[in-house]
Amino acid sequence: MDELKKYIEFLRLIGFDSLLTSGSKTQHTLSSSLPEKSKALQALKEEVLNCCRCRLCEGRKTVVFGEGNFETSLMLVGEAPGEQEDIQGRPFVGRAGQLLTRFMNIFGVPREKVFITNIVKCRPPGNRNPQPDEIQRCFPFLERQIGIVSPKVILCLGAFATRTLLKLPERASISKLRGNPREVSIKGKRVTIISTFHPAYLLRNKKGEPAFQRDLELALRLSGML
Repeated sequence: MDELKKYIEFLRLIGFDSLLTSGSKTQHTLSSSLPEKSKALQALKEEVLNCCRCRLCEGRKTVVFGEGNFETSLMLVGEAPGEQEDIQGRPFVGRAGQLLTRFMNIFGVPREKVFITNIVKCRPPGNRNPQPDEIQRCFPFLERQIGIVSPKVILCLGAFATRTLLKLPERASISKLRGNPREVSIKGKRVTIISTFHPAYLLRNKKGEPAFQRDLELALRLSGML
């Protein structure tokens, strides 16, 4: 299916707006959703890369927009970039990201099949927690990413992603929220939110790994990827 989409996009780029199926006189219009979605996401990325809405722009090396399959049914949302993410400009590439990739591989789903991003797109100094005003200024970018990608399910990695997307108070506990799907409306679209531990937490608390694996499996199943 991915190869078919790439081929259709290639045909559109070289000037074909429709095709004639072998053995048929019926003309089929090529889908335009893929290039439109790609263009919208690229335009948003260029806007985010030049963002100076909050103090985090002063100390960042790069902006970590997010990456992955923009036609996916599953989006993963974390807290903020760390040191390696800030250097490479990619989400979840440090130790926590490697752990996340390992868990996804358990289910035979490469990270390239989903879209991964964060609540905050720039690294907070010293990996401190993002401040409420920083989250507030960056959140519209995430909302627009969700609107463009239009995932069926969002897996929130950690408390900050969970509290932000579910609009919960700071005292809300991830251990009590995790594993319970909740349906919300984002940009006029219904999406199922599943909360779980942040992979960085698992680096310090291996006892949370079985619960994390169950939550990930639930997200993959509800999104139709398993």
